[in-house]
Amino acid sequence: MSESSREDLAVGMTLTGALEDRSTWSATGWCPVEKAVEIIGSRPAMLIMREAFYGTTRFDDFVERVGVAPATAASHLRTLVAAGLLERHVYQEPGARRREEYRLTDAGTDLLPVVLGLFQWGRKHTSTNPPISFTHTGCDEPVGVAVQCDAGHRVGLAEITATTVLPSVREPVPPPEHSAPAPRPRPASAG
Repeated sequence: MSESSREDLAVGMTLTGALEDRSTWSATGWCPVEKAVEIIGSRPAMLIMREAFYGTTRFDDFVERVGVAPATAASHLRTLVAAGLLERHVYQEPGARRREEYRLTDAGTDLLPVVLGLFQWGRKHTSTNPPISFTHTGCDEPVGVAVQCDAGHRVGLAEITATTVLPSVREPVPPPEHSAPAPRPRPASAG
């Protein structure tokens, strides 16, 4: 790795405006990374999503292919369904009872770059040498994940600028729609 490449890696993003003074703000509680990790940040959840990308849909297959207990798979599948990454569909094989399978949603499919990025990182930075590769069906070239801007330019860490989009990063962010409702005030007791 060249000296300039090492320097680029050591430098973080450029923070501007209200973000520039790191002592005045925290991303805790509103960061999309934090929220995503709450949903998919566990090993079983990520491996269930990996299996969904490989085409796994049935509960017993998730249990077997991820290597988790049925209760663990059920808990994570419920979370992934509630988050809108997977959805349940009823199926019935001849002579058998009706069952449910799990299919990717658009939101689940949007997670593909994350899963491919973890695969790519794991291949490069761990001792794993998987017997699998990903190629583009249309041209047979390898598929990988890269950071780029909307104009298509590849972007390094030091070339990213973080800018506030809210009037102030200190302002509270409303809870997501799927949060539990706030508790109702209790009526004053007489007496």
